[in-house]
Amino acid sequence: MEKLTHIDEQGKARMVDVGHKPQQLRVAKAEGHITLHADTISLINENSMKKGDVLTIAEIAGIQGAKKTSELIPLCHPLQLTKVKVKAELDETGVKIFSETKCIGQTGVEMEALTGVSVALLTIYDMCKAVDKNMIIDDTRLVEKTKTDI
Repeated sequence: MEKLTHIDEQGKARMVDVGHKPQQLRVAKAEGHITLHADTISLINENSMKKGDVLTIAEIAGIQGAKKTSELIPLCHPLQLTKVKVKAELDETGVKIFSETKCIGQTGVEMEALTGVSVALLTIYDMCKAVDKNMIIDDTRLVEKTKTDI
C-alpha cells in the first residue's frame, strides 16, 4: 500500500504541493445511481413532479457541484475546469448519473466528477422525497481518470 499523500510526517492532514508537477490535460468520468419507486419514475418521465423537471435540474446541480468541489472537500485544490458534463438518464429502477470533467492542470479532476454525480443524485433525492420514502443512492464510483502531456 502506498503512503497517503494528504498526511505529513507528523501524521497531520495537509494539502499536497503540486507545484512541481507539469501542466497536463486531465479528464475524469464518474457515475452513480438512485433507486426509485416505479411511481416516482413515472412522475419523472411524465415531468409531473411538483418541484419541476427533475433530470434537467439534477444535471445543472451536478455541474454547479463539480465547480464548487474545492469549497466542499477541504484538501482539494481549486481547479480551472474546462468542461463539466453531467447527464441524467432514467432506467428501469431509477436514474443513472454520468459525469465528465476536464481541466489543464497539475492535479486531477476525479473529485470534481464524483462531486458532480453526488450533487446530482442528492438533487433528485430532494426533488422526489415528498413522494418516495425509500430511495437509495448507490454505486457512485470513478469510472476513468486520464492525464495527457500537452
